[in-house]
Amino acid sequence: MINEIKKDAGSRMEKSIDSLRHELAKLRTGRAHVSLLDHVHVEFYGNEVPLSQAASITVGDPRTLVVQPWDKTMVGPIEKAIMSSDLGLNPATAGTVIRVPLPPLTEQRRREMGKVVRHEGESAKVAVRNIRRDALADLKMLQKEKEISEDEERRAADDVQKLTDRFVDEIDKLVEAKEAELLEI
Repeated sequence: MINEIKKDAGSRMEKSIDSLRHELAKLRTGRAHVSLLDHVHVEFYGNEVPLSQAASITVGDPRTLVVQPWDKTMVGPIEKAIMSSDLGLNPATAGTVIRVPLPPLTEQRRREMGKVVRHEGESAKVAVRNIRRDALADLKMLQKEKEISEDEERRAADDVQKLTDRFVDEIDKLVEAKEAELLEI
């Protein structure tokens, strides 16, 4: 019973870390990366779909993304979707190929992105702490129902705390690495 609670908490904390990695991958660091356009959606045959389902996205050079729609009639809607996204990008169309140049980040924009990175990290820490709270409540309930002893509950609570500390440290390392990546020119 105790091991199930710890395993569940560990897997949920791992999912929080994965979510943080996914969110940090979306943040632009000045280099072209196909995941930058992951959250851009386009109207495709009457449905809102992610851009990756309406076109192929490749990295042309370190500062340019190349979007090639599968349907030639989608060039305009894809271009509009990229422009209206919160990324601040201005695509350039050449026939059926859309080139998306990434402007260099200004110092002010880098600092703003640093704040966003820290906010995402703090959100991930809150999620991990909430998982810890849930696990500790489950352990307390088991102890209250006399399914485990007080000592077992304390040992398990210490294990859950160590697990939490490990994941919080990992979050700190991810945030630090992303901030360093943002500040390099």
